[in-house]
Amino acid sequence: MPADFRIADVMDMHRQLRDALNVSPIVLDGSTVDRVDTAALQLLVAFQRDAQKRGHAVTWAGASAPLYDAASQLGLAQTLALPAKTSA
Repeated sequence: MPADFRIADVMDMHRQLRDALNVSPIVLDGSTVDRVDTAALQLLVAFQRDAQKRGHAVTWAGASAPLYDAASQLGLAQTLALPAKTSA
């Protein structure tokens, strides 16, 4: 995922995530995300649900503190199955 994962990058990420639905296993790496907004988190939730419908598990190679914090503030950390927050 890009360091700046906000609405401007959602369309590009949408294409990448859509392509990832054809691959198994699906591993996302959010460890370099410095900025994230609600639109990006909505995209991740929709992707997670699409993957589950297709029988694919989504795992995380990492999640940055900003990604984890933003998801937590919106009550989405558990929905996204983010790994535990690590110190910077």
